[in-house]
Amino acid sequence: MIDLNAIHKTFNPGQPNQVNAVNGIDLKINTGEFLVIVGSNGSGKTTLLDMVAGSVFPTSGTIAIDDENVTKLHDYQRSKWIARVFQNPMSGTASNLSILDNFRLAAIRTRAKGLGIGVNEVFKNQVKEKISTLGLGLENKVDQQMGTLSGGQRQALTLLMSVMDSCKVLLLDEPTAALDPRSADVVMRTADELIKDYRLTAILITHNLKDAFTYGNRIILMGEGYIRKDLDTKNKQNLKQSDLFDWFS
Repeated sequence: MIDLNAIHKTFNPGQPNQVNAVNGIDLKINTGEFLVIVGSNGSGKTTLLDMVAGSVFPTSGTIAIDDENVTKLHDYQRSKWIARVFQNPMSGTASNLSILDNFRLAAIRTRAKGLGIGVNEVFKNQVKEKISTLGLGLENKVDQQMGTLSGGQRQALTLLMSVMDSCKVLLLDEPTAALDPRSADVVMRTADELIKDYRLTAILITHNLKDAFTYGNRIILMGEGYIRKDLDTKNKQNLKQSDLFDWFS
């Protein structure tokens, strides 16, 4: 599904502040796999995610999605495959639009845009039904401005919006880092359910070792731009939470 071959990323090459963020990584992520990436700050995990997303290009190496070379495609050109949820809950939504209008824009994310937004009662009821699964009572507030909601509410809605249009890959960039524990739990449970229900290929970047232990069927540890550990489904199932803490000791 996703194939990274000999990926390097160097920022500010030849300068005193040169940073070798990713150093020759080979990584294959199979269709339907939920990969969790952990590592200390500066380990290269976010840069790796940015290169999969297309917001950063590798210095060398190739990236393929469904056997199509996407190495030089920008993030908007990869939108037919990829949806992304950012760390900042404000990044994935339009504050001045209603919840309903945000969902409509998400539903036509990869399509040509016309002059009308195209919201009708059928669509409104579909959105309400999806939102009701969160158990937050927001299905009765779809005409409310998105900017009036809490960060946790917006992040949960952003997850639902990510599957409103064609999507095969879900990138989760520390999606709970800015949330309180209760909101974080709602977001991660929702993400896990969507990944399973829609059979998505997913990558989660997280500093939360409890989430790294609980979610996903594969985990890798990055350090200094390299993959230091790579545990498949069987080995992750045998992993103890204390083992994860030992990785960072």
